[in-house]
Amino acid sequence: MGGVGKTELAVQYALSKEFQQRYVACYWFSLNQGDLATQILLKAAPYLAMPEKLQKLGSVEEQVKWCWQNWHPQEGQILLVIDDVKSLEDIPQELLPISSRFKVMLTTRQRNLSPSFWELSLGVLSEAESLELLTKIVDAELTSRIENEIETAKEICRYLGYLPLALELVAKYLKDDRMLSLEDYLQQLSLEDESLSDEMVRGITAERGVIAAFNLSWQRLQRLATQLAMLLGRFAAAAIPWQDLVEPTINSLGWEKKAVKDARKQLDNLSLIEIENGKNIVIHALLREYFRYQSKQEGDDFIHVLQGGIASSGIAVAKTIPQNPVIADIDRVRLAIPHLELLSQEMLDDIPNPDEDLFTVFTSVAWFYEGQGQYNSADIHLYNCLKAVQLRLGENHQLVAASLNNLAGLYHFQGKYEEAEPLYLQALELWKRLFGENDPYVAAYLNNLAQLYHSQGRYEEAETLDLQALELNQRLLGENHPSVAKSLNNLAELYHSQGRYKEAESLHLQALKLIQRLLGENHPSVAVSLNNLAELYRSQGKYEKAEPLFLQALELNQRLLGENHPSVAGSLDNLALSYYSQGRYKEAETLFLQALKLYKRLLGENHPDVAYSLNNLANLYCAQGKYAEAEPLHLQALELKQRLLGENHPDVALSLNNLAELYRSQGRYKEAEPLHLEALDLHKRLLGENHPNVATSLNNLAGLYEFQGRYTEAEPLYLEALDLRKRLLGENHPDVATSLNNLAGLYRSQGRYTEAEPLYLEALDLYKRLLGENHPNTKTCRNNLQRLRQQQKPTSLTWWQWIIVTPIVILWMPFYLLWMLTRWLVRRFIR
Repeated sequence: MGGVGKTELAVQYALSKEFQQRYVACYWFSLNQGDLATQILLKAAPYLAMPEKLQKLGSVEEQVKWCWQNWHPQEGQILLVIDDVKSLEDIPQELLPISSRFKVMLTTRQRNLSPSFWELSLGVLSEAESLELLTKIVDAELTSRIENEIETAKEICRYLGYLPLALELVAKYLKDDRMLSLEDYLQQLSLEDESLSDEMVRGITAERGVIAAFNLSWQRLQRLATQLAMLLGRFAAAAIPWQDLVEPTINSLGWEKKAVKDARKQLDNLSLIEIENGKNIVIHALLREYFRYQSKQEGDDFIHVLQGGIASSGIAVAKTIPQNPVIADIDRVRLAIPHLELLSQEMLDDIPNPDEDLFTVFTSVAWFYEGQGQYNSADIHLYNCLKAVQLRLGENHQLVAASLNNLAGLYHFQGKYEEAEPLYLQALELWKRLFGENDPYVAAYLNNLAQLYHSQGRYEEAETLDLQALELNQRLLGENHPSVAKSLNNLAELYHSQGRYKEAESLHLQALKLIQRLLGENHPSVAVSLNNLAELYRSQGKYEKAEPLFLQALELNQRLLGENHPSVAGSLDNLALSYYSQGRYKEAETLFLQALKLYKRLLGENHPDVAYSLNNLANLYCAQGKYAEAEPLHLQALELKQRLLGENHPDVALSLNNLAELYRSQGRYKEAEPLHLEALDLHKRLLGENHPNVATSLNNLAGLYEFQGRYTEAEPLYLEALDLRKRLLGENHPDVATSLNNLAGLYRSQGRYTEAEPLYLEALDLYKRLLGENHPNTKTCRNNLQRLRQQQKPTSLTWWQWIIVTPIVILWMPFYLLWMLTRWLVRRFIR
């Protein structure tokens, strides 16, 4: 490739100390100035008197041979430099000296010129070397400018692809214009800028500017090779996967495969492209600009044809990206992503079927970033999707509604509830306007909005929408449809959160039965339903019912999805939580560790599911008193959530709460309090004053104050949490029972037994009714009530205590009576 400094390196070597130690002379032949034979004869003419007969009748080869045979310079090694060799035909063997005194050095753009030569491939410079080259060429004043604008200088080096020729020309240009700042120069910089032109080569080794240097190689290419180069220049400035993107594009353009293969070899041999790992094409940044420059000379129609082919192959790859990609999916398409991003930025007009594929271009890239927890990048692509669809397809198009819904879904996941709600409402209203009230997608959008309200604790609004969605699905799709099962499941989950366990169980069983009948026993959706029902039973302490369902869901996921799937990790986590609730800590730890390892392997270290898994494991260690092991996991989970979901997310508040509870368990009250306060403030800010999570935060902070003996501060918080839970969840909810139990415990600690007992009784009755006699919470509450009643009873002695006390009383009784009599006599007679 031109501009890497082949000639300059040869010149520098000829001037070096190493050259002077090894060689006595250097003869330089530049093939840009004529053929080799002519130059040799011209070089020899002043020193050798060639026979007249040979001059007139001999061939050029014979004349050159005679020169080499009769040329006897001083003793020692001689270096022969032949610059800018284009092919082996330029240097036939008969033109080269035979004597071993001569060593031949070639500079060429041609890769693998001949096995007879040892090849030293020159690449571009590193960033540090590029900056060093810039500062070496310029004077002290410009060096100071570079140091003051170092980031801009680095950006200029990156744009130039660290190409020595370009760097040298730029340095000279900047030196000539002392008032030009690096920032202003960067703004004007392009391949066609005068700073890279032929006019700037005066005073340096190079004889031509960047474009002219590239032109030398370009002129040697066959037509198809130039077309292939121009096609490659239309891809993004990143490695280009040949099989996934280039080959399909070539097929759509109708180019002949063998001819393309030869064209690719020609580009490779001239170092105009690099082949990476035998699979991908890499192009130098300035060469890519040069290829794009050449394609512009062909006209807009030509560019449109090339980009249409690229768009088709890019969309084919985009359609293979699932909505919830795992690491294998991400690795498979990683190299294609920069090209899909460029497609979404520059080639939207070239998409053959925009009504079908415009949406796919953006959403697939967003899913790629979501799968890695890069939500800000996903946000950009989903937002751009919305704007592009509105601009190109009109405001009243179904894909606008779909784009609004997708963006709202991302904001919902990120905890940006206030931003999500208006987008969900817009999507719902637009779909209704386009297709009427009675459409299955209206039910889907109602369901999404209901899920948002569920997350916000707005249970009454959520229930209304869930019921509407269920009724709509049943009416439009019939009772026997998977969407009906999904609506039943969503409503059941809402009732679960409200503590309406009987209603939730009935709906979960209906949904499970429906899915099994419609999709068969062996379907991933069956595993989801089994897991949801098992979670309901676990919440109620019905572990005998929950465990077989968790195991069944795990086995089904493993069999249908394989051992390496996020759903399998989720099933392991759920089963582990069930064991944890039962105090089966060893079994729980094994499963938690398996789930964490699987999440990391499938989703990468930076994923919210990894954070949740770390949190579960930390809670287990905390329950076992393994605080030293729990703390780093809680801290890691907190840091991960803050980085991935942002500082303002409800799950961050939950992690703060978990860490605070750990510190409370360790007696580290000063560290626990600010975390509890921060979690409470975050919940209030994000979810509003009226949310169950706010009640939980109030309850935890009150618990901390109770442990510290700060009873007057704890009581109003417990009362506020109790009132909030009753108001939000209703009188019949396990969390209400927990609040009653906690408040009773506070009164017991203060000796306020008469106030504590009715609260314990109310809590116990609730636990029995809602969770059953054998739930751990029921047992705990019953024990608390028993301890209270023991504290209220007068102290009674056991039989063995009576055996010890009775003789003591008998022995001391006479002395006591005598003392009482003496006391009476003194009072009687001393008056």
